Amino acid sequence: MDIVTIISFLFFTGLVGFLTWIITRKDDHESTQGYFLAGRSLSFPLIAGSLLLTNLSTEQMVGLNGAAFNDGLCVMVWEVVCVVALVFMAWFFLPRFLKSGVATVPQYLEIRFDHQTQLITNLIFLLAYVGILLPIILYSGATGMIGILDIPLMLGTFPEQMGMAPGTMALWLIVWAVGIIGSIYALFGGLRTVAVSDTINGVGLLIGGFLITGFALASMGGDGGISAGFNTLVAEQRSRFNSVGGPESSVPFATIFSGIFLLNLFYWTTNQQIIQRTFGASSLAEGQKGVLLTGALKLLGPLYLVVPGMIAYSIFAGEDIKADHAYGLLVNKVLPAPLTGFFAAAMIGAILSSFNSALNSACTLFSLGLYKNVFVPDATEEQVVRSGKLFGWIVAIAAMSIAPLLANTASIFGYLQKMNGMYFIPIFAVVLVGMLTKRVPAFAAKLALVVGFSLIAIGYFVSPFDKIVASMHEFNFLGIVFSWLIILMLVIGELYPRETEFIQEDVGAVDMTPWKFAKPAGLILIAIVFTIYASFADFSVLVPTS
Repeated sequence: MDIVTIISFLFFTGLVGFLTWIITRKDDHESTQGYFLAGRSLSFPLIAGSLLLTNLSTEQMVGLNGAAFNDGLCVMVWEVVCVVALVFMAWFFLPRFLKSGVATVPQYLEIRFDHQTQLITNLIFLLAYVGILLPIILYSGATGMIGILDIPLMLGTFPEQMGMAPGTMALWLIVWAVGIIGSIYALFGGLRTVAVSDTINGVGLLIGGFLITGFALASMGGDGGISAGFNTLVAEQRSRFNSVGGPESSVPFATIFSGIFLLNLFYWTTNQQIIQRTFGASSLAEGQKGVLLTGALKLLGPLYLVVPGMIAYSIFAGEDIKADHAYGLLVNKVLPAPLTGFFAAAMIGAILSSFNSALNSACTLFSLGLYKNVFVPDATEEQVVRSGKLFGWIVAIAAMSIAPLLANTASIFGYLQKMNGMYFIPIFAVVLVGMLTKRVPAFAAKLALVVGFSLIAIGYFVSPFDKIVASMHEFNFLGIVFSWLIILMLVIGELYPRETEFIQEDVGAVDMTPWKFAKPAGLILIAIVFTIYASFADFSVLVPTS
C-alpha cells in the first residue's frame, strides 16, 4: 500500500479524535442529562451533522450504490422520500417528544400508555440493537475497509503463520479496532461526544463522497472533464435515469406509498438510535432547524449514494462483478492514492458514527428504561450512568465477538431488512396512535406490539404464508399489517376506551417556542421532493409489455 495512503488515513482519523476531545473535554459526563442527552445543549448544526452521519454507514455507501448498479436511479427513494419523513418529524413528532422531556421513545410510551408498554418496547429495541444492528454495522464496515485499504496485503504472511486466512484475520482486526474506538467515544463521552465527532466526520464523508462522484465522472469524460462524463453517463443509461421503479426493481413504484414510506417514517421519527440527538436539542426551534437542515442535506444524497453506482455500471460494463463490490472497485479505480487515506478515514468515521450511536442508544434504553425504572428505582445519577457504561462494554464485546461470524451468513442485508420490518412497523403504529388519540388504552398498544411482531414474523418465515407475502412484495405486506394494527387499536379504543382522556403535560424541559420558518421550510423541501420525482419520472415502465 502507498505510504501516503497510510499516513493520510492515520492523520485524519487522529484529527477527528483530537478535535472531539478539545471541544467536549469539559462537558458534564456524570449526570443522566449530561451523559444521555448532552445536557440538552445541542444546537442545530450538531443535530444535523449527527443525524446525517448516524444514518450514513458503509452498508449504505456500498449497499445503496450496489442497488443503483442493478436498478438505476429509482433506488434514490431511500434518500429522497425520507425528506418528507424528516419534515413530519419537525412539524409533528419532535414537539410532542420534547414537550414530555423524554430521553427515549419507550419513556414517551410509558407516559402515554403504561409501564408495561414501555418495558415491552425497551426490550424490543435492545434485542434489535444488540443482537442484529451492532454486529452488522461492525461486519459491513470491516468488509468495506478491508477492500479500500487492502488490509490482507498489509498483513503479509503473518496470518498464515498464525494458521488463519488473511481475509479472516483482517476482518477480526478491523472489527475489534473499530469496536473499541467506537466504544470509547460512546461510553466515556456520552451523547455530546458522539454528536461532535459525528459532525466532524460528516464533513469529511460528504467531501469524500462528492470526490468519488467527481473523479468518476471525470474518468468517464476524459479530456472533457466532469460535464462530458455526465453527458456520457446520461446517454449510455437514459432509460435507467428513471425515478419510477418498474415491477422487477427492488423498489416498485407502488411500494413507495406503503412499506417504503412507513419504514422511512419510523426510521426518522421513532428510531431511538437516530432521534436521540434531537431529544438533546437546546430548544424546540434548534431541534426543528437541525431536523430540517438534515432534510435539505439528504436531497444531495443521490449524488454520492446512487450516481456512483450508476457510473460503475458504465465503467465496468461487460465485467462479471457483484453489485455490492461495484462501489469499492470504483473507489480503487478513480481515487488518487493521497486521497484514498482521507476517504478511508471518512469511511471509518461513518462506521464509528453508526456503531457508537447505536451503542449510546442501547445504554440509554437500558439505564433509564430498565436499570432505573425496574431494577434499582432509587439509584443515584452516578449509579445510573455507571450502569450504562458497564452495560455498554458488555454489549460492545458481544457485538465484536459476533460480527466476524456473520461472514458465513448469506444475504445479511436482506435478513436485516426483514428483521427491521418486524419491529419498525408495530412500534411506529403504537407511537402514531398514541400521539393522535386520547382514549385508546394501554391494552391496545401492548396487543398491537405483540400481534404486529408475530404477524410479520409469520409472513416472512412460516410456510405457506411466506409465499403469499412474496407474491405481493414485502413492502406492500408491511403497509397492510400497519393498516390493520391502526384499525385494531382504534376499534379497541372505541369499545374499551380509557376512563379519562390523555392530556400531555409540558414538563418545561426546553423552550417550546417553534421555529417561525419551520412550516415554510418544510413545504419547500416537500415541493423539491415532488419536483425531483416529476423531473425524472417515466411511467412507461409500469405498463406491461406483451
